Amino acid sequence: MTTESIRCVFLPAHFLNSTHLQNHYHPQQSEFILAIAKRTKEDVLETSNKFGVNLVRFLYVDFCNMVRSKSTSLPRLKDRIDSGIGLVKGQLAMNSLDKPQSDTGLGAVGEVRMVPDLDTFTVLPYVGTTAAAICDLIELDKKPWALCPRSLLKKVIAEADEMGVSIQAAFETEFYIGNKDYDGRFVPIDTSICFGTDGMNRASKFVSKLVDYLHRQRLQVEQYYAELGHGQHEVSITHQPALTAADQYVLLRETLRGLALEQDVLITCAPKPFEEQPGSGCHVHLSLWDRFGERNMLWADEGMLSEFGLHFVAGIVEHLPGLLALTAPSVNSYRRLKPKNWASAYKCWGYENREAAVRIPSVYWNHEMASSNIEVKCVDGTANPYLALACIIAAGLDGVRKKLKPPAPVSVDPADLTDDERAELGIVRLPDSLHQALVELEADVFLMKTLGEELANAYIIVKSSEAQAFELDSDFELTHHRMRY
Repeated sequence: MTTESIRCVFLPAHFLNSTHLQNHYHPQQSEFILAIAKRTKEDVLETSNKFGVNLVRFLYVDFCNMVRSKSTSLPRLKDRIDSGIGLVKGQLAMNSLDKPQSDTGLGAVGEVRMVPDLDTFTVLPYVGTTAAAICDLIELDKKPWALCPRSLLKKVIAEADEMGVSIQAAFETEFYIGNKDYDGRFVPIDTSICFGTDGMNRASKFVSKLVDYLHRQRLQVEQYYAELGHGQHEVSITHQPALTAADQYVLLRETLRGLALEQDVLITCAPKPFEEQPGSGCHVHLSLWDRFGERNMLWADEGMLSEFGLHFVAGIVEHLPGLLALTAPSVNSYRRLKPKNWASAYKCWGYENREAAVRIPSVYWNHEMASSNIEVKCVDGTANPYLALACIIAAGLDGVRKKLKPPAPVSVDPADLTDDERAELGIVRLPDSLHQALVELEADVFLMKTLGEELANAYIIVKSSEAQAFELDSDFELTHHRMRY
C-alpha cells in the first residue's frame, strides 16, 4: 500500500473505541483511524513541500454559496497561518451576480482576516502545485466576525455540546454533467434512465477521477449513482461531525468544478437548471449522539424516533417556512420546490416519505441504532452549507429545549390530500418564492436571533437583491444559475 492510498479519518479522541465508531468504520476498508486535536503548522508545511505546493488558497463561502479565495505563496504561508489574509468587509455584501449591496452597510471601509483552519488543509489534485484551506473570518480584535457563516455553525455546535449532544451530518449532492454544443448550450452527457447503468458508463471517466480526487483529499464516498434527469448524477460523502461535513461539502463542490475544467465538460449543481428536467437537491442528513459518541439519541425501538428525536424534528418542522430562506435561498430554488416533484413542497414530516420536507429514513439491518437519522429534503446547491446546517441544528435544538411535539407523521403525498385534510393535519404549503421565504425568515424571531442582527440584515438584503434581479427574466435566471452553480 502506497502512502497516497492511505485514507486518514480525523476524529475527536472520544470517538475512538466507541460503539458509534465501530458501527461506521470497518477494518476491511483499510482505513487508518487517527485521533488528533489539531493539524500543526509543521504538518502543513511538510505536506506542502512534499507535494511541490507553491500557492495555498484561503477559501471562504459567501451568503450565495460562492466559494471565494485569496492565495498566499508558500514562503509566506508560515506567517499567514497566524496572521491570516485581509478581506474587505464589503465582500460579504456581494450577491451571486457579483454586485455589492451597499444597503447592508458593508463596503470599502473595514477589514477582517481570513484565518485558515489547518484541519481543512488539502492539496488540490485538479490544480497543479496548489493547496487550499477553509477559513474563519476574524475581526482585527481576533474575535469571530458576526457575519462569518462558518463561525455561526461553530457557535451552534458549541451550544449543542453544552446540551450533551454531538452532531453528525452528511450532504447528498446532485449535479448535471454535460458538454457544450456549437451554440454554447449545455447538452447532457447522457439520456439514461434513473439509476441506469448506461448513464453510469457514460459518466465513468468523470466519476472515476472524481472518486480518486475526493479520496486524495480525505473525503470518503458513501454512494454514487445516475439520477432521474438526463446527465444527472448524485454523490454523497460519508457522515462526519457537523463542521467537517460542511467543510467537506465545500471541497466536494470545488472538486466537481475543478475536474470539469480538467476534462472539458460542464457541471451544474443549480436547483433547477433545465425547466424540462428534474431538479437537483442537496439533502442534509443528521444523527445526534451523546457527547461520548456511544448512543444515537434519535433511536427508539423498531425504527421509530425517540422522544428526544421527536422534539428535534418538531423544532425543524416548526421553523421550516423561515428555514427555507437559508436552505433554498435562490430564485431558482422555487422552480424545484413544487408539489409532486419529490422535493418537499409542504410543511410536514414522515417516515420514509420522500414528499415530506423532513423524512425519517429506514434503518439498516444489524446497524439499526447507528443508522437512525433525519433527512431534511428542502435543501439545494445554492445554500451556504454553514448557514443552512447551523440553522437546521438550531431549530431542532429549539424543539428539544421547548419539548415541542411534532404534528402527526404523514404517510401519503400531501398533494393528494384535500385542503380540509391538510388543514386537519397541520400541513401547509411552504413558501413558493424566495421573496416569500425571506418574509417568513424575518417573521421567525428565533431564527433571526440565531443569525444575529448584523448577519440577518445583510443576508436578507443580499438575497432580496437577487429576488429583484431575476424577477422578470426567466431565461436569464435559468442561464445564470446553470452557469454559476
